[in-house]
Amino acid sequence: MGVVSLKPDYEQHIEIRDRLENFHGNQIVYLHWEEHLSFCAAICFPLPPDMPFGAMVENVLKPHYAAHPDFEKVDWAAVKWTVDNTEITPDMETSLADNGVGHKSLIRFWTPGLHGYKSVGTC
Repeated sequence: MGVVSLKPDYEQHIEIRDRLENFHGNQIVYLHWEEHLSFCAAICFPLPPDMPFGAMVENVLKPHYAAHPDFEKVDWAAVKWTVDNTEITPDMETSLADNGVGHKSLIRFWTPGLHGYKSVGTC
């Protein structure tokens, strides 16, 4: 939703701090495990655009969600993925950028058969 300011030069006074050029070659990427309410929001990481999607899964996503009791039950071959609300089948060998992940992208994933601790995600 756009905002209309009553002061004409309002935007001139705003310094946007999460611009891509402020991340030294990285980009902000949000990850969210859907239906798993132990994680109330997406987790944000500064990641290089040329990082392989599979490396992001192995080295970033898995360590950060591993504490969840359902995590070891994840069937990674069946995971449903979206990037910015577009369903994808990621190529684990190619880069985040090649998989459509850009600055401030949201990667959401669903794990069929797992709906959060004691199925609370099905509410």
